[in-house]
Amino acid sequence: MPSRSRPVGDRLRADDLRYLLAVARTGRLVTAADALGVDHTTVSRRIAALEKGLGVRLMERGTEGWALTDAGKAVCESARAIEDALVRAVDAVSGRDAPSLHGTVRVSAPDGFGTVFATPALAQVRRAHPRLQTELITATRQLPLRPAGFDLAVTIGRPPRSRLVTEHLTDYALGLYAGEEYLARCGAPGTVAELREHPLVFYIESMLQVGDLDIERHLPGTTPAFSSTNVFAQVEATRLGAGVGVLPAFLADRAGLRRLLADEVDIRLPITLAVRREAVSRPAVRAVRDALHREVADRTAELLPGPARRDGPGHQV
Repeated sequence: MPSRSRPVGDRLRADDLRYLLAVARTGRLVTAADALGVDHTTVSRRIAALEKGLGVRLMERGTEGWALTDAGKAVCESARAIEDALVRAVDAVSGRDAPSLHGTVRVSAPDGFGTVFATPALAQVRRAHPRLQTELITATRQLPLRPAGFDLAVTIGRPPRSRLVTEHLTDYALGLYAGEEYLARCGAPGTVAELREHPLVFYIESMLQVGDLDIERHLPGTTPAFSSTNVFAQVEATRLGAGVGVLPAFLADRAGLRRLLADEVDIRLPITLAVRREAVSRPAVRAVRDALHREVADRTAELLPGPARRDGPGHQV
């Protein structure tokens, strides 16, 4: 009698789905292994076993880490349903009235916005859901075309075409700022043309990954004299008198810097919130998204200071 092949379901181990979910959320084998309490070779082996059992490729490696294939996305959706059902069962026997959020949510954001706005939002979510782990990666960069390594990403400017679900989060203002010591020593530029006689503080042009921050777009003919990839270094250099900084208002005001040429130079840029498609339906991801929206809505005056704000900290010269 001819042998019959085993059904696909008999060749699978349900526990292997946990390993696939962990890598899908982090984009890194080592990070997923740390979260699961195993070594990365175990994660790789378990996912390979899952792929062999299903007979399809579930993940592929890209420049930003590991990403799900279309088949992997479909499997993860089912795996999340199983995971959520288990959590609901634990909540039910533990007497919790409301379902608790669990797992890990990783957010990528620019240095300044990540520290000043994303951090309070994540802390708020953590207070409400102690079982949830939140991770924040800070870097000022464009959205990758093949996203991996995060659940939500906050970026400056409008996003390129990608596999992400994107939405406008807020706008923010940049302007010219200087410290009191610099102004006493060098004076303030009276016009934009006079600005060329002053050293500028801004990003390193050759390493800038966000086109909307290109200095030539906003101040043609100027070249930064002090440059850094880190906006906090730019703020500190400006405070110490290295030059006139092109800085976000929400950071310059905190540092007590003085606004220059506010009517002539008032740069407004959008901030985009992007979510990986396979993460959109996760309750924990939705909670973080909502918290980010609340944070920027409550603090719009810091992001977009009006004329009245120029008479306070960061007042106009």
